[in-house]
Amino acid sequence: MVREDEQTVINKLVTWAEGKPDIRAVILTSSRAKPNATLDEFSDYDVIFVAEDIKPYLEDENWLDDYGKVLVVYRDPVHLEYGFERFTRVTYYRDYSRIDYTLWPAGLMKHVASMPRLPDYLDDGYKILLDKDNLAKGIKPPTYRAYIPKPPTSKEYLEIIDNFYNEVMYVAKSIRRDNIFAVKLNMDHWMKQAYLRTMLEWLMEIENGWKVKIGVYGKGLKNLTRPELWAELESTYCGADKDENWVALFKTINLFSRIAKEVGKGLGYDYPEELETRVLEYLQKVKSGELP
Repeated sequence: MVREDEQTVINKLVTWAEGKPDIRAVILTSSRAKPNATLDEFSDYDVIFVAEDIKPYLEDENWLDDYGKVLVVYRDPVHLEYGFERFTRVTYYRDYSRIDYTLWPAGLMKHVASMPRLPDYLDDGYKILLDKDNLAKGIKPPTYRAYIPKPPTSKEYLEIIDNFYNEVMYVAKSIRRDNIFAVKLNMDHWMKQAYLRTMLEWLMEIENGWKVKIGVYGKGLKNLTRPELWAELESTYCGADKDENWVALFKTINLFSRIAKEVGKGLGYDYPEELETRVLEYLQKVKSGELP
């Protein structure tokens, strides 16, 4: 199957909504609604359908097949937003399209249109594709500045460092226990994805005047980060071998320490050198078998 171009996909969605009496509006959000956004073949379509009643679409999902042959669906549970129920269906199709459908009741659309400030996911960019009842009247235009990180406070900076070194202790214990699930969870997810990535994003914002959007899960970090720094980050990932994971652990700590010190210097915060020294001394004892 051939993937359809963007305008064809959007036209199909709008045409479908026009033919459904209970669908009153369609809003395109996220990357495809932002000017100058970088898109590729994996960029999805984030679409809000505003319905008179969302329950029929929740109870019977055959409507997902109206676009094309479904490959797989992630069913996000019903959430309350400003007191209104809404839900999302992340849908992959066999033509390789991915459409994230969010169903709103009309009351939620009216409420958002009356708000003095847009929710971040709309302030990041949106386009009204269809509005049968003028429900969006008065809605604020997007500023496209949502999701640009703000400089952390000293407390937030130190909290990330404390959390990082707390995870270090779990990794050391799990390597000794030969528990690869825990090693990868604590080192690759918490240490790197949660804390090292955050610190690296702060460094990129410092270097770019707090004006760039990194993207979810560090999507844009590679293009912003100095090549030698990125190569060092990649070298911290390894397989299941215990010795390799010890090496990766110390590499990760060294990289985090250097980035955190740069961030601290850029923000005027002191890096807790003594904490790092204590943890490294402890790790050496765990690694050598001095400690149980």
